[in-house]
Amino acid sequence: MDHSKVDASMALLQQAEAEFAPDIVFACSFGAEDVVMLDLISRSARAITIVTLDTGRLPQQTYDVMDACRTRYGLPVEVYCPDAAEVEAMVREHGMNLFRDSVEKRKRCCEIRKIHPLRRALAGRKAWVTGVRREQADSRQQMAAIEDDVAFGIKKFNPLIEWSQADIWAYIRENDVPYNALHDEHYPSIGCAPCTRAIAVGEDPRAGRWWWEQEEGVAECGLHASPIKRKS
Repeated sequence: MDHSKVDASMALLQQAEAEFAPDIVFACSFGAEDVVMLDLISRSARAITIVTLDTGRLPQQTYDVMDACRTRYGLPVEVYCPDAAEVEAMVREHGMNLFRDSVEKRKRCCEIRKIHPLRRALAGRKAWVTGVRREQADSRQQMAAIEDDVAFGIKKFNPLIEWSQADIWAYIRENDVPYNALHDEHYPSIGCAPCTRAIAVGEDPRAGRWWWEQEEGVAECGLHASPIKRKS
């Protein structure tokens, strides 16, 4: 493990905490990157509030690692769920599996189950922290360690932006960090259960998300695909 990257990430978390606490959150999905972030926050920036989005369609393994992390780190987690009336109206009109019908409907499902709850989680906050890395997808190549997120009107910190997948797993193993059991079944990126699958050797790490859309390129749900300005 490159400990200079760990030190740099902790320094950025401490900077974010010093500038924005208590009005700063870490949006945690409990994937491999995010459990690393939880461990780093527990060591260096515990004043950062932890929030997570429960879409209502997550795999059981995701709930299992949520509970394991609560026990391990003793950090409270604010859970945000989609608005029940919005979900009910959507599935009445389009069915439970509307995301299979078209890209437009899939994005609508992501908007209701993810984007709207995230907006509530970020309301009144001044900054948020993520576990995104450049290596994860072409759509993330231009992301920086500190950004102005125009869509959410908030400062955005990405402490793991320079980390590789090998760095992530070296840290998890070195520090015995709890992680989602689906990672051991070749799921590098984990979202909602019906929209996530294992990938084959050599596939893009994001190829297991909305794979039926692959002819359109590696897809995003919208959480990290909004217009971004790098901090000058």
